[in-house]
Amino acid sequence: MSILKDLLKRAVEIGASDIHIKPDKEPFFRAQGVIQESGFDVLTPAGMSEIVDNILPEHLVASYKQEHEADFSLQEPDVGRFRVNVFHSQGNPTIAMRHVKTEIPTFAQLRLPLHLAKLAAVPRGIILLSGTTGSGKSTTLAAIIGEINRTKRRRIITVEDPVEYLFEDDQSLITQREVGLDTLTFDNALKHLMRQDPDVILIGEMRDAVSIRTALLAAETGHLVLSTLHAGMANLAVPRMLDVFPANEQDQIRMGLAGNLHAIVCQRLLQDISGKLVPSVEILINTSTVRKLLEKNQIEVLSAAIETGAEDGMQTFNQSIYELIKNGTITEEEGMRFATNPESLRMNLQGIFLDEGRRILAQ
Repeated sequence: MSILKDLLKRAVEIGASDIHIKPDKEPFFRAQGVIQESGFDVLTPAGMSEIVDNILPEHLVASYKQEHEADFSLQEPDVGRFRVNVFHSQGNPTIAMRHVKTEIPTFAQLRLPLHLAKLAAVPRGIILLSGTTGSGKSTTLAAIIGEINRTKRRRIITVEDPVEYLFEDDQSLITQREVGLDTLTFDNALKHLMRQDPDVILIGEMRDAVSIRTALLAAETGHLVLSTLHAGMANLAVPRMLDVFPANEQDQIRMGLAGNLHAIVCQRLLQDISGKLVPSVEILINTSTVRKLLEKNQIEVLSAAIETGAEDGMQTFNQSIYELIKNGTITEEEGMRFATNPESLRMNLQGIFLDEGRRILAQ
């Protein structure tokens, strides 16, 4: 058995989410959010280069030699599937790998608010999963696709870089396309997407103007679009998308989002009292109030709309963390570390609730 296979097998056995390999250091695992030593031998630069040569897909060899970085997926027989990023550090190859579980998780297994399952029944519009790297965006996205697959007869097409979860057809017909393997570029795949008769479209990431325009066009023509975005809070996702465009185009895109956005779900992963990860979730739903704020370019007030939108299924990070503390899932100390407004959360835990959101909206 190869050194890499031994390492990956051990990572899976202990439930590690990530594996980090760099020259002249022993490999490290991330398990339950914590970096820890693997206990494996130090790898030399030559050993690292040999590993990269063995796992780098043929279609990425030329670009890796020129750019010194590559993203791809690796299926290790009898071990599992991994998302791989190879890059150079001080002239030597370095590897970051994430274990991709083949079982599609449910909302209950992920400990997500169960009413999020309603997103799988949405017929059209844009649903965004946002958060920082490693916050579980792709996993929640997989849960939504899995729920659609189990309950709806839909034609689902994904464009991913790389494919992170492998789906098997259940009630739905699913086609997954990986950039570099099934299509030359992300842009090429999106260009031809609408000719492939989709009902549901998964765009791996809202990364540029092309992906955002494609999502808007698809939603306007009656499709459901799912994607991810790197934004730390739900109310920051809209300005993050607008910033991709020049100033003279932003109003048009903003109006397009007002008419076609359905929901933004933002996540942070916290440690529960047993040391396991549990998501704190912020939810924005495009209600009539949110739509008006978008149309009037009052984006700075979106956080108030989330705070006061509990009846419509919305919640802030503070509200989510408050519930996790009150029901004993996490400690107060852990909650304070991840709260958007720790002082406000502290007041809430003391029974003091200021209706600041409604005051802001009233203005």
